[in-house]
Amino acid sequence: MTRLTKRVVEAVKANGDGDVWLWDDELPGFGVRVLPSGVKSYLIQYRAKGRTRRLTLGGHGVLTSEQARERARRLLVAVKDGADPSEDRRKMRHADTIKQLTERYREHHMRPHKKPGSIREDEAILKNHILPALGAHNVAAVTRADVQRLHHSMKATPYHANRTVALLSKMMNLAEKWGIRPDNTNPCRHVERYREQKRQRFLSAAELAELGKVLAAVERERVEWHSVVPAIRLLIFTGARVSEILTLRWEWVDLEHGFLNLPDSKTGAKVIHLNAPAIKVLAEIKPDPKDPESPYVIRGRLKGSCLVNLKDPWGRIRKRGKIPDVRVHDLRHSFAAVAAGAGSSLPIIGALLGHTQPQTTARYAHLAADPVKAVNEAVGARIAAAMATKSKSIDTVVTFERKRSQLKRG
Repeated sequence: MTRLTKRVVEAVKANGDGDVWLWDDELPGFGVRVLPSGVKSYLIQYRAKGRTRRLTLGGHGVLTSEQARERARRLLVAVKDGADPSEDRRKMRHADTIKQLTERYREHHMRPHKKPGSIREDEAILKNHILPALGAHNVAAVTRADVQRLHHSMKATPYHANRTVALLSKMMNLAEKWGIRPDNTNPCRHVERYREQKRQRFLSAAELAELGKVLAAVERERVEWHSVVPAIRLLIFTGARVSEILTLRWEWVDLEHGFLNLPDSKTGAKVIHLNAPAIKVLAEIKPDPKDPESPYVIRGRLKGSCLVNLKDPWGRIRKRGKIPDVRVHDLRHSFAAVAAGAGSSLPIIGALLGHTQPQTTARYAHLAADPVKAVNEAVGARIAAAMATKSKSIDTVVTFERKRSQLKRG
């Protein structure tokens, strides 16, 4: 009775006239094939749908005889339950790859449903991380270990690592919806995300004052494109997102009623209320003689275009203002910080910023509590002062009574 072991397999000699087959008597259907070249491979042979099929498990030396036996046992049990491992492997070879899934994701989800900014972020993640690591993998064959390996390789940039897994998870959910992966097999599930440090940089009163001086100087010296300073001032006075100001059109501006009526934004249609300084900035923007028909408030260098790059000029301005760590988006945070310091509640701050979710505004909770703390400190100080005065009077009376009693005894 033959049982395929390491010693038995290594003892089988090649036959120059053709392949040599040796079958295991203990596990019917499990065998080893020896090519004329001497290469030996483990395989299984079984019948499915009336046909005899063979499936190679792996080469001898790559697999031990016991590893091959265990793999053969699992597959042969699956065959008894109606599976066809050979056909499954054939389908896997012709299955969609992550690269192909990416194209489908772009066409059917990303472009129809996402904003331009989100599309740019997705494209960067796909190009720099997902496609290089997994592009050639079959969608159905991607495992949690593959995802964890990709996530771990990006540990130096936790934010981008987490965004990469989030995007891949969305693609895998769509793959299930489109029938490319079995249901409930998303390999991104249970991949633990890295802890992210939420950045909260707010301009102080002194920094705002210095920034105001720098903007005035830049405007006076004309060292930046004429739309740059008005754009930054609008960001400061409205708390709007950069894209909302750069793509702002005159038809959305209502100076009479004091608001911007945006038909679309990151969170959908949005109204931005204008305060007096913001209205003044808008009122002072003059038409460009070279582009009088431009629909954009913040005009770009090309005729009929909006300004698209604020990053570079802001880099020069923040360096001049000695605030090199402040991003353009931090101007929005600073607007919220000033609102919180003025005693505004979180719902009001959320309404000013156009937040649709309360948890988005929650990052300003400690700032919104500052006015309450200030009042609390003032009340506490008054009570303490009152108690200190009272205590002094009591001490004086006690001391005087003691002296009187001493005089009487004397």
